[in-house]
Amino acid sequence: MDLSKLNINTPLEIINQATQAGLIGSLGIEITKIGDGTVEGSMELSEKNCRPDGILHGGANLALAESLAGLGSMLMVDMNEFDVLGIQVNGSHTGVLRSGKALAVAKILHPGNQTHIWNVDVRNEDGRLISTIRVTNMIVKRNDRD
Repeated sequence: MDLSKLNINTPLEIINQATQAGLIGSLGIEITKIGDGTVEGSMELSEKNCRPDGILHGGANLALAESLAGLGSMLMVDMNEFDVLGIQVNGSHTGVLRSGKALAVAKILHPGNQTHIWNVDVRNEDGRLISTIRVTNMIVKRNDRD
């Protein structure tokens, strides 16, 4: 699918189909809700996203957060004219996930013309915080990308 055609009104089924071929699909990330300045998603614990001891890998948490924030920024700009590039991800892991799903909520803090800053909280199914992550995306004109 041409990602430049995605917008906030695109049905979740189409967004999830469009994102499953790469890392998002490999890790088991699913987009569950899109709103104005928010993106929610989940990631089922599996052998593809956990450490050898069965705990959700911290890097998978960061990938979940960057995926949601990146999608959120993509939905806010004209992807025919602009590109969204993740430039910083900073996370603090406060708990572990041993079973079930990681549930993440990304909220935009700064919807600027050149940068978007998102906060993403990842929780277990009981609501306990697993990670809190800050993602910064750079918004660049497609011809200025390099």
